Formats: sequence, C-alpha cells, structure tokens
Amino acid sequence: MDPRVEKAVMSKIGEAVGAAGEIKAIQKAIPAASPQDLALGIAVGRIYNSFHYQTRRILRRDATEQEFSEFLKLLSDNAGEIRRLCQ
Repeated sequence: MDPRVEKAVMSKIGEAVGAAGEIKAIQKAIPAASPQDLALGIAVGRIYNSFHYQTRRILRRDATEQEFSEFLKLLSDNAGEIRRLCQ
C-alpha cells in the first residue's frame, strides 16, 4: 500500500476510535434491532458523513458539541422516516 494512503487510512482509524462517544450517541438516537440494521447503519453513516464534511466545508471547522447535539436531535426526530428508507 502506498505510504500516503496508509497514513490517511491510519488517520481515519484514529478519528473513528476517537469518535466512539459520538457513534454511541448516534446509536442511542436511533436504536436498531431489526434485520434492516445494515441498511440503517449505511443510511446513518451517509447522513453523519454529510453532516461532518459539510460542517467542515461550510464552517471551515469541526462541529461543536452543541451542533452535534442538534444533529442527534435531527436524527431522532426523523428516525421513522430513516427506518422506512431502510425497509
């Protein structure tokens, strides 16, 4: 593997491990206990990815804890619709 790619992947792994609290918060916002768990995980992952990168692109910084809390509220408020997309 190209050392530049390896460095980027290792950085992402570190970020994922460092964001374990956020991931658990997302998991609590939309409890998943159905056969569609994988689809739900992908959907929430895509939504979170958009939140994360759009925050960085538009605001030119990482989201604050308050902004992340607002994101969780948005997920929770739309949990039914997100689940329906995954059926």
